[in-house]
Amino acid sequence: MNLFKSVVASAISSGIPNFPYTFGDRQDSEAGIWVLQNGQRRDDGSNCSIFSFDINSNKSRLPLARNALKKLRTMRHPGVIKVLDTAETDTYLYVATERVTPLRWHIKRKSMSPETLKWGLFAVAQTIKFINEEASSVHGALRVGSIYTGESGEWKVGGFEVLSSMKDDEAVIYNYGSLVPDSGRYTPPELVKSGWGEIKRHPLTSVDAYNFGTLIFEVFNGDFMGGDQVGQTKGIPPSMHASYRRLVNSNPKARISVGNFLDQGRRTGGFFDSPLIKLAEGIDSLGMKTEQEREAFLSDLDSLSDDFPEDYFKLKVLPELIKAVEFSGGGPKVFGVVMKIGKKLSDDEFESKVTPAIIRLFGSPDRAIRVCLLDNLPMMIDRLSQKIVNDKIFPQMVTGFTDLAPIVREQTVKAVLTVVTKLSDRTINGELLKYLAKTSNDEQPGIRTNTTICLGKISKNLGVGSRSKVLIAAFTRSLRDPFVHARNAALMALSVTSEYFTDDDCASKILPSLCPCLIDKEKLVRDQANKTMDMYLQRVRKFASTMPDSVLPPPTTSDATATTPRMSTPQPSEAASWAGWAISSFTNKISTAAGEIEPNSNGTPVSATRPSSAPIPNDARRLVPGTASASTLHRQAVASPAVTSARTSTSSNQNDYFQDTNAEDDNTDAWDDMQEEAFFDAPSQASKAAPSAANPFGDEGEPDFAGWLAAQAGKKPGSKPLPKGLAKSGAAAANRPAAATRVTSTASGAGLTTKKTVGTALKPKPVVAKKIDTAPKDADNDDGWGDKW
Repeated sequence: MNLFKSVVASAISSGIPNFPYTFGDRQDSEAGIWVLQNGQRRDDGSNCSIFSFDINSNKSRLPLARNALKKLRTMRHPGVIKVLDTAETDTYLYVATERVTPLRWHIKRKSMSPETLKWGLFAVAQTIKFINEEASSVHGALRVGSIYTGESGEWKVGGFEVLSSMKDDEAVIYNYGSLVPDSGRYTPPELVKSGWGEIKRHPLTSVDAYNFGTLIFEVFNGDFMGGDQVGQTKGIPPSMHASYRRLVNSNPKARISVGNFLDQGRRTGGFFDSPLIKLAEGIDSLGMKTEQEREAFLSDLDSLSDDFPEDYFKLKVLPELIKAVEFSGGGPKVFGVVMKIGKKLSDDEFESKVTPAIIRLFGSPDRAIRVCLLDNLPMMIDRLSQKIVNDKIFPQMVTGFTDLAPIVREQTVKAVLTVVTKLSDRTINGELLKYLAKTSNDEQPGIRTNTTICLGKISKNLGVGSRSKVLIAAFTRSLRDPFVHARNAALMALSVTSEYFTDDDCASKILPSLCPCLIDKEKLVRDQANKTMDMYLQRVRKFASTMPDSVLPPPTTSDATATTPRMSTPQPSEAASWAGWAISSFTNKISTAAGEIEPNSNGTPVSATRPSSAPIPNDARRLVPGTASASTLHRQAVASPAVTSARTSTSSNQNDYFQDTNAEDDNTDAWDDMQEEAFFDAPSQASKAAPSAANPFGDEGEPDFAGWLAAQAGKKPGSKPLPKGLAKSGAAAANRPAAATRVTSTASGAGLTTKKTVGTALKPKPVVAKKIDTAPKDADNDDGWGDKW
């Protein structure tokens, strides 16, 4: 910790130029010339590692540090630590690299499986082969302390302090090889005897071959203590024993190179012939593989167990698979592996590495990819935020509702159940329902059925205002679907969504729609219809039991002064009497309309009772006694024709002044039932109206202008005498025949009774002839006025 503080303090005080990294925690490593610390790039906060060399405390090893810095910047290989930046001050050397971890940590904890160890040795062997053969160089310090693991779990080669090109006569390894910490334990026996200059007289690969052998022992056993352990096979896989012994042969010329060791292990059945190593070799070229090669590769990928490095799949395999799906036609199977690896990612990792690819793939026109995405939605929906699903994925997903391929439409409908929880209410009740309305009318019966099931399952997510309306319309329509399973699905959906319907909807909309299903041709539908019907009937009956007997107000006692009876709604206990009353009332109306009003015991016709609130007819109003003056009545009589309700029929007697001018319009059938004989033979006292100002006639309502005029002449002194022909004796007025009248209107109280004679022949009564003055009339006074009446 004190060293770390001093490093940081020194860096701050010296002001590292052009080194935009922040120092973090220190990582302990094998004793070496470098101090390893975690770091972060200031620009984007990305992780890195920083190797620091203190010049003041290790001046003798400064050439080693500067050689390592130089070689790291110039050596480019996937198996070599990637350098991001370097800086040098008067006191320190800094090398910023990708984030790495010392391999010794994993070896001490024994956290790696044998397959992972072989995969790591394979990667190191490839790197050393490159250094020896392509770079014509010698690493010279290969051991566990010079190997690191990257964030993806891949093994990276470092420790380039004495890495030298054999073409360089002044190579660092010749003069400073012995300055590498713990070089005595790992130095080949020939160099121990003759020094590092002996490298020139032996094969270039011999030093690194020997060190690779000690690395194998160290990886499988933990620690390499010295030459005594060379050649021991403890912990090393048996398939590797022979090749391992040849690596650590004491004779430099008899040693096999690391490249040869690699080739032996890659043979069929060799120690490097494993699924993980095949994956490492094939992942980079996945996009260039043929269909058969890709299938074989993915089969091996599926068979990988959980002991393999998880970080490698996350950071190395996963990005390559996503690239293959997007750009190289990897297809649904590759995407299935992506989802399998995605399960091991944290939410943040999934969001940064997989979510962008998923959004892009939903816009792909490849139907196979679309179906694969929809199938895998349940695995990734919890990792996707609501905003991403609602704003980016669902707008791309809805194209599947109208796709020409039925499989795409069907999978899209099924996927609604997965995404509905991440959609906004506006999207659900607007766009989603619009597309489900289309699929509910799809030509494929299976899609229609699945749409009904989908609506039933997402009913709780629908808006309260439109939910019952949408569900009733959809389900009742499906009840008429010709596909049996669609009808059955509608019945089942109605059963599970009954809580969303009102009691009125159950009784007036749902139950009538269920009835035809009770006699469906399919027993499956009939059985389900009976279950659903029973459930709704029980609910409606339960609700009906809570309803009041009536919503009308209770009947009140009628007013004692009211003469008009009122009809009220009968109570259940009065149902029988109410029905009888209604029938008899109807019969009475018919008989009244037929004119069959029987006289009472004393011969007086029974007057029809009229409600006091009903208006008085005009005919009756003219007969009701009132306060009208005689002159007013006279003007009415002169200006108006005879009142139709008191119309008199014309007999053979031409002396009657009031003839019925509209007699030809009378409906004779309506008059056939008049009982004239009984009417005239038994006149009642009530049927005769007393003379009054409004009715100045005392002869059954027949106007007697002669008498009226005589009376007026007697009241007014000096009046002129009546014109000739209008003079009427009292006897003649008294003996005027009553049989001439066919209608007698009697105003009695508030009622008006009209009597109609029954169609029987009338026996004529003796009529006393009127005395008419036959003397010649004066020409001046005979103006025909009376003839008009």
